[in-house]
Amino acid sequence: MNRTMIVAEEKDELKKKLKEIFGYGNFRGNQEIVIRNILGGRNTFVIMPTGAGKSLCYQLPAMIKDGLAIVISPLIALMKNQVDQLNAYGINARFLNSTLSKGEITRLKKDCISGAVKLLYVAPESLNKEENIEFLRKVNVSFVAIDEAHCISEWGHDFRPEYRKIKTMIAQLGDMNVIALTATATPKVQLDIQKNLQMEEADVFISSFNRKNLYYEVRPKKETKKQLIKFLKEHKGKSGIIYCLSRKKVEEIAQLINVNGFKAAPYHAGLEPDVRMKNQDDFLNEEVDIIVATIAFGMGIDKPDVRFVVHYDVPKSLEGYYQETGRSGRDGLEGVCLMFYSHNDLNKLEKFNKDKAVQERENARVLLQEMEFYAESPVCRRKQLLHYFGEEYMENNCGSCDNCLHPRERFDGTEFVKIALEAVKQTNERFTLNHLVNVIRGTEDEYVKSYAHFDLPIYGKGDLEDADFWKSVIRQTLIYQYLEKDIDNIGVLKITKKGQDFLKKPHPIELARDHDFTTDIEDEESSERTPVSKSYDEKLYELLKSLRKKMAKEKDLPPYVIFQDPSLEEMATTYPTNKEELASVNGVGMGKVNKFGKEFLDLIQTYVDENDIETASDVVVKSSVNKSKIKIFIIQQIDRKVDLDEIAESKSISFDELLTEVENICYSGTKLNLDYYIDSVMDEDKQQQIYEYFLDSETDSIEDAVEALKDEDPDFTEDNLRLMRVKFLSEYAN
Repeated sequence: MNRTMIVAEEKDELKKKLKEIFGYGNFRGNQEIVIRNILGGRNTFVIMPTGAGKSLCYQLPAMIKDGLAIVISPLIALMKNQVDQLNAYGINARFLNSTLSKGEITRLKKDCISGAVKLLYVAPESLNKEENIEFLRKVNVSFVAIDEAHCISEWGHDFRPEYRKIKTMIAQLGDMNVIALTATATPKVQLDIQKNLQMEEADVFISSFNRKNLYYEVRPKKETKKQLIKFLKEHKGKSGIIYCLSRKKVEEIAQLINVNGFKAAPYHAGLEPDVRMKNQDDFLNEEVDIIVATIAFGMGIDKPDVRFVVHYDVPKSLEGYYQETGRSGRDGLEGVCLMFYSHNDLNKLEKFNKDKAVQERENARVLLQEMEFYAESPVCRRKQLLHYFGEEYMENNCGSCDNCLHPRERFDGTEFVKIALEAVKQTNERFTLNHLVNVIRGTEDEYVKSYAHFDLPIYGKGDLEDADFWKSVIRQTLIYQYLEKDIDNIGVLKITKKGQDFLKKPHPIELARDHDFTTDIEDEESSERTPVSKSYDEKLYELLKSLRKKMAKEKDLPPYVIFQDPSLEEMATTYPTNKEELASVNGVGMGKVNKFGKEFLDLIQTYVDENDIETASDVVVKSSVNKSKIKIFIIQQIDRKVDLDEIAESKSISFDELLTEVENICYSGTKLNLDYYIDSVMDEDKQQQIYEYFLDSETDSIEDAVEALKDEDPDFTEDNLRLMRVKFLSEYAN
């Protein structure tokens, strides 16, 4: 049999195993060549984007080779997820970590030594224990796979000191093959991983970082909750992940989303393990559509139909951002990646880093700076991402990011690029972007002084433009490959051959202006109801007031009974066009909608159609405040005719606070029968007097009522007037 026939037969056998064990008919991308390399006993370094099938690269060889494959993995949730998936395929995979009891560990070790287990997932902390090293020496180990290998590098976005010890741990098990895998590694990080694992001779397989089906967009963090709800309505019923930086924000946004009619669950390290696992399983099993999470969620999650990933807060690094967005569209279909961006988020992240060691703090600062550059840059987002990971995207317009679909203003940048390159050249290609900007602008700081760069011909040549402009020029010069990063010295820029050729023979270059996020006002992100803007549509407001006046006259009621002024202002802001939207307006509720709503909805719909206006279904954000437990409790207690003083006491609130809650319930359109209590504190004549006052009054103001009634009876109390106002509105308005 000749060599070609043998290779073909081996190929068929491998595909047969793939189909038999995992049910796939074909390999994807570099999977097959990587698997053959491992089966051939070679050390292997795999860089493959999220969703491209990294796990299969070691899982299939583990099933084919004799012995036990050890997989070093950083997260307990990731281990469990992968073990569950493998068990579902009938593969005996297990994990060894701190969640196991002594009895479970004893049984696990016995099964591994007997050869019953094919893959063992181990946390580096567990592998570092002497008793576990001793146990693994007794096992026939086929190879060691290091998942999420970027954790080894202190230059990466997720450095873990335990990962630096992995090579020493493996050496204690004997001479064996190693496969390192990661989805996110810049050229600098790649080099660091190989050096640390002493596998410089390893075969390296780098897949393209280009996820063609993903759309990238960055929006200013302004009215973010409103933007988010509108976005979710556009993707109703689709599966998605929303990332937040804090546990508190995760809980708040998950609640907000649920109140607005979506099925969402939170996920963060502060939840009880069983709750966290249930929420993850509900997401995987489509019991909920959206998971709101900290970055702890998603590593190794094999859900192919995630249609969108939203970063509610700015991520800590481009690596993290790329990895998290990569969880969208893993099936090759639509994937939308939206990030809300503000300088304030970057400032918060900077503060988180202040207690770190000097080098770690500097590395974190560089990563944040790259995140800032990405968000504000006018260059194709895809081109920027690929460039960051050492891959060049040759097109200038990908057609699938906000910068390409809505290009920024362009200008002739030829002279500016020349100045940038000259600055790099005259400073001997030894300095970072910030120093180069200071030289170009003639800013004399301590470094400029110490290197005497104020004597350079280029010094001060760009003093007419500000620092942000020059940072943008240098970044674009870098992305267009006239400059490159020095792989050995973080942040240092060098001139490429393309840049040298340009300096010898300049040619026209177009640059674009950065996004300006400094003018955007960041919202307060309060957990309370989103306040309604004062800038309501005055024309619609006047039409609504006229309709209210007409209806009040017909029904022989004061206008405020139908809808109060703040409710009309909100209608003239959010343009509700159906019952549900109108009911969500402050002071309305479904009771009032059914009683008075039809004519108002007809008026708003006509106005919206005639003026081509964005409606409430796009802009209204409901708050969980409307469904607070205390309100439900109060309604139930009043229905049971419980004394109001007792209700206040049982909730440890004052009578005044209780009345405020009762008024809010009433204004939201819920009918309350307080007769049982009012009859016990007021005689019938007093009730009648107050009732007649509100029936004839143009306003429901308590201050005006006190002023009007005090002459008739100085004993009228504010509390009594408030109670009667609730009775009056419940009977006439709700």
